[in-house]
Amino acid sequence: MLRFEHIQYLWALAGIPLLVLLYFFVLWWKRKTARKIGDPELVKELIKNYSPKKFALKFVLILMAFAACAFAAGGLKKPQGNEQVTRNGIDVVLAIDVSKSMLAQDVKPNRLERAKLLLGKLIDRLGNHRVGLVVFAGRAYIQMPLTADQNAARLYLSSVNTDMVPTQGTVIGDALKMSYAAFAAKEKKYKAVVLISDGEDHDESAGKIAEAMAADGVVINTVGIGSPEGSNIIDEATNEIKKDTDGNTVISKLNEKELKDIAAKGNGIYQLFSNSGDVAAKLEAQLNSMGSRTITETSGSSYTHYFTWFLAAALLLLLIEMIISEKKKSSKVKTLQFVLVSLVVLLPLTGMAQQENKLIKKGNDAYNKKEYTEAAKQYRQVTDKNPANAAAQHNLGNA
Repeated sequence: MLRFEHIQYLWALAGIPLLVLLYFFVLWWKRKTARKIGDPELVKELIKNYSPKKFALKFVLILMAFAACAFAAGGLKKPQGNEQVTRNGIDVVLAIDVSKSMLAQDVKPNRLERAKLLLGKLIDRLGNHRVGLVVFAGRAYIQMPLTADQNAARLYLSSVNTDMVPTQGTVIGDALKMSYAAFAAKEKKYKAVVLISDGEDHDESAGKIAEAMAADGVVINTVGIGSPEGSNIIDEATNEIKKDTDGNTVISKLNEKELKDIAAKGNGIYQLFSNSGDVAAKLEAQLNSMGSRTITETSGSSYTHYFTWFLAAALLLLLIEMIISEKKKSSKVKTLQFVLVSLVVLLPLTGMAQQENKLIKKGNDAYNKKEYTEAAKQYRQVTDKNPANAAAQHNLGNA
């Protein structure tokens, strides 16, 4: 089924009515100017070789070229069909605390931003593992289900903020339950949770839930972010230090004891946040030590792209518009020049698109035969010449 990859660019089509208005304004301006010149019969004689129909035709060609450019920017594409993608890995759910206490600045710029930086680096290291994202405060929500799409994971992570969960608190037990719900129920291993929080509010149920999850094969790793001494909290709305109802400054302190207890009962490791690179490396090593199993997914992201055809059509329309004269009689030499220029410009574009499709097909054939080195070689030939070819980039990444 045909669809647009960047549908937001189709808003450019809203400019067509404005161009139509501009066209009628120019017609009005021409008539007004003609009346100012003088005698109508004299003006008629002066412009007798001018063709209003050709002027209108030139405008229609420009309008069509504009629309073709908008459709090209929209990125019309058609799936080539589903393909099975196989990788070895485990399922990892990242649970991040988004309570207001995560705005404390004992870790600069604040706990939440450094937590997001850490998880971003961890996602980069996860490779073939599938990743899910859970956010929690007074309640927990699945922000992103398990996926092997690291770009999607980074996108969801970048949008995380303290306003996502209206109920305040740090209910780690609910976060663990929601993380567990994200896994396939039939799996008894190859499942892990990475939970990052300041653990400020004590949740008595969290330890029991961690034990139950561990018994079902889930490994729970925790990261404590903040300091035992604590820090005040800057209110994002007012940019002032948060105070309680008695006017006392609210100090948020890291509760390491609870996070260590959860990691111990969940057969995982606890780390105090220090350097995001070091923490991510230790988590990666721990997750890789769990072994892996083969994950087979159906991917429908191999597409035939049509934006080059729209661009070629826009170029052709503009070339025609340039060669058409507003005079009633035009030169045959100019018409011949137009045909030659069109052939010189458009034929290489068409040939390049066909060559890219042939290389991608060769790569797909090699990929299906599990000849991944050869497949990568074919895809790379396309990406070296045309880095904007999304199908080649995606297939190269899989290979």
